[in-house]
Formats: sequence, C-alpha cells, structure tokens
Amino acid sequence: MIQRTAALSLLAENGTSASLMQHALASEAVMRALARHFGENEEIWGLTGLLHDLDYPSTAQNPQLHGLEAATMLTGQLPEEAISAIRAHNAEHNGTTPVTRFDFALRCGETVTGLIAAAARMRPTGFEGMTAKSIKKKMKDKAFAANVSRENINQCTQAGLELDDFLTLAIEAMQTTAAEQNA
Repeated sequence: MIQRTAALSLLAENGTSASLMQHALASEAVMRALARHFGENEEIWGLTGLLHDLDYPSTAQNPQLHGLEAATMLTGQLPEEAISAIRAHNAEHNGTTPVTRFDFALRCGETVTGLIAAAARMRPTGFEGMTAKSIKKKMKDKAFAANVSRENINQCTQAGLELDDFLTLAIEAMQTTAAEQNA
C-alpha cells in the first residue's frame, strides 16, 4: 500500500494546486475521523481521502472521467474497497453507484470540507467555536458555497451517522488539521 509521503508526492507530481491540496488534507482528516468513529482502518480511509481527487487536474474539463482515472492510477497502491470509494465519490458524473459505508463516507466526507472551510473563512474566529448548528444554517442558504452538494453531505446517514454528529466530527477534524498547518 502507498505510504503517505509517497501519496503527497504523487499529488504534487500530478499538478495538484494549493487549494486542491488543502481540500485533500481536509478530506484526509475527515476520513481519518470517520474511520476512528466506525472502527475502520484509519490509514486506508485517510489515504483514500487524501488521494480521491488525484486525477482532478487532468479531468476537470471531463467530469465523466473524474474518479475513474484516479482509480486506475491508484490500482495496486490502495485496497479495492478504497479504489471503489474513489470511483463512487463522483457518481453523479461517472455513473458509479455508491454502495458501501466507505463509498458514502468519502462522498459526504470530502464534500463537507468545502462548506466548513467556506464557513470558517467567513468567521472572525475561523473554526474556533464553530458548531454543527451553524453549519446546518449555512446548508439551508443555497447561495452560500453554492457549488457544495447538500445532497452528498446528507448521505452521512447512509454511512451511519446523523447529520449533527457528522458535522461535529468533521468540524473537529478540520479544526485540528488547520491548527497543525498553522503551527
């Protein structure tokens, strides 16, 4: 299995922008927290979150290929369950149907990072004091972070977590990652 340092190098080699790298690190943090919550393999789930958008620089103009190319690139470097989750995270465009808890966890886990990061940028205290209630309020405002799929975030229930618990877990994971990056 690929090691984290090699995964970070792979992201850089494939043209990952600074903003996409922030998303990858936030997704990794949320996926690690979800793995801990569900008693799953934290390393596999974390690396899957980190690498799920590996192909985005090359597939941004062809969304029907996003997730599929990353899965091909990572075959043999991650377990099949992780490869399947990477395919399924872009189900709307590539036709892959999410089935497993892992699939739904990646879909909601990587999606929520955009909403939480946008909310943190709007707050004078950033992540500090952010609550699930405040994020739920932002979810209702369709103009706020309009490109973030609320439907995908709500798939947390299909992964096995109620929305409030999922949002709290994701906020805490991203808050820890932001603190580490700013240290």
